Amino acid sequence: MADLAAVWLVAIFLGSAVAIWVAGIRLSNSTDALDTRLGLGAAIGGLILLSLATDLPELVITITAAASGNAGLAVGNLVGGIAIQTVVLAACDLAVRHDRPLTFLAGSLIPVLEAVLVITVVVMAIMTMQLPPSANVAGASPGSLVIVLIWVGGLLLVRRAQTALPWTAEAPESQPGRGRAHKRSGKGPQPMKQHSTARVAAVFAGAAVVTAVAGVLVEESGSELAGRIGLSGAVFGATILAAATALPELSTGLQSVKIGDHQLAFSDIFGGNAVLMVFFLIADLVSGRPALPDAQASDLWMAGLGAVVTGAYAVGIVMRPRRRILGVGPDSLAVVVAYALGIVGLMVVT
Repeated sequence: MADLAAVWLVAIFLGSAVAIWVAGIRLSNSTDALDTRLGLGAAIGGLILLSLATDLPELVITITAAASGNAGLAVGNLVGGIAIQTVVLAACDLAVRHDRPLTFLAGSLIPVLEAVLVITVVVMAIMTMQLPPSANVAGASPGSLVIVLIWVGGLLLVRRAQTALPWTAEAPESQPGRGRAHKRSGKGPQPMKQHSTARVAAVFAGAAVVTAVAGVLVEESGSELAGRIGLSGAVFGATILAAATALPELSTGLQSVKIGDHQLAFSDIFGGNAVLMVFFLIADLVSGRPALPDAQASDLWMAGLGAVVTGAYAVGIVMRPRRRILGVGPDSLAVVVAYALGIVGLMVVT
């Protein structure tokens, strides 16, 4: 990338962004189809299938950075994306074709469990940042191992809540999305119903590969452009670059809202953010030493900001606001304001 002219870097950045957007729509449709045929349920589909696929760019970048000995880049890449990916939900809220906010329509406690999972693993990552590099098990930080265990336990908890939640499953007037029975009976939109399951899986895999490759190209070209114009790496990474690498989540989130799966939109974002913390174990194993102790003050700040905006949406889902302000729910507006203030604070920290 360093030898390319600026015009080519811009072309690569924009072209990759378009590829991510198109692939994101394919990911959303194929995930919805696989949910229906495999009986996963929207929450698990978002937490596992969709979140892993949309986080592939971050995974590739993490492995590359760890392999080159740049553990600090791996840490910044993972914790820096949580806040902006959560802000994507505000864009989804704006796109909802209903007079109620997105958190009102979700109307289920399952996304709250997912939000709690995100906050828990983020706090665990912040705690792990305080451990010395010498605290490791075969090169991996004990904190990274605990994060994975918490994530697996959270998945099992969400899966159990789908069928055995002791509270009312859905709130009055909510529209979380099509239930498993509705999907199998053919009610509502049925993406890719004319294709076989093998074809759907192939589309999912192809879109995931495109997302991974295009995501890396976006980050590489964007980083080179930022260096040439003298923009601070931390600020650029938390704003323009983070927004570009969040395009898969934006594309899939908007598509989920379009087909009426409001709960899947939350599961995609919260699931993807939780998976980002799991990648720290991969960074540890690839580099041969714990990555989180290399965190900078900016990483700690962005991790905290990610937990704050996630908590705001958890409160919104529980409180279920009925009014929109400037086209979005008050929770989405609070998240956007918190993110903007967080970026101002990041400039001070760096």
